[in-house]
Amino acid sequence: MMIYKQVLGEEFYHLHPALQRRYGGAPGTHFNGDGMMWTIETGPKWLAPLFKLGARRKFLFPEQGKDIPFTIRNTYTQGEAGEEQVHWERIFYIGKKKRYFNAWMSLDSERKIMKDYLGEPPLLYSDLSFSVSQDGGLHIASKRQRFIAGKVEIPLPRLLQGHVNVTEKYIESRQCFYIHVKVTNPIIGKVFAYEGEFTSGQLL
Repeated sequence: MMIYKQVLGEEFYHLHPALQRRYGGAPGTHFNGDGMMWTIETGPKWLAPLFKLGARRKFLFPEQGKDIPFTIRNTYTQGEAGEEQVHWERIFYIGKKKRYFNAWMSLDSERKIMKDYLGEPPLLYSDLSFSVSQDGGLHIASKRQRFIAGKVEIPLPRLLQGHVNVTEKYIESRQCFYIHVKVTNPIIGKVFAYEGEFTSGQLL
């Protein structure tokens, strides 16, 4: 059964039909889209070493700017233990550089949350909750997080976490998907954010 449908339950059918198709993949299918990030923003300059480490692991990066082309590909697969997984590959074309924001998601059916491993190899783990807005959009929020050091996963206290909020919806008048991702920290404030739109999406 489709993992996003499982985590949302009956709410899944309140999503805009375009989002139902986008998140309705089964193992062996994938979703492709391309578009433009109107803005990409990073936090304080002293976080640059963290962003440079993230760039090497295809998770976060130090560059920011406006009107940056990007592509997104969600590949629905099946893990070695038989669980459904989704590989998220987001590529941002910043000048001559390609920057990534990649992740692997799978479902924790008992807790009704998505498990999100960010980076390749993973650098951060986060529980994610999914909900549907009144306009048929999708909202994603992070919960518990762990820092990953090799085979060791270290729980992060709330003050050290990057709290993620994602809004995605379909804009009928423009026939495109809108996306806004914002990562904040209780002490630092804004850590990372991007906002834009993408089209030409299809589930194959």
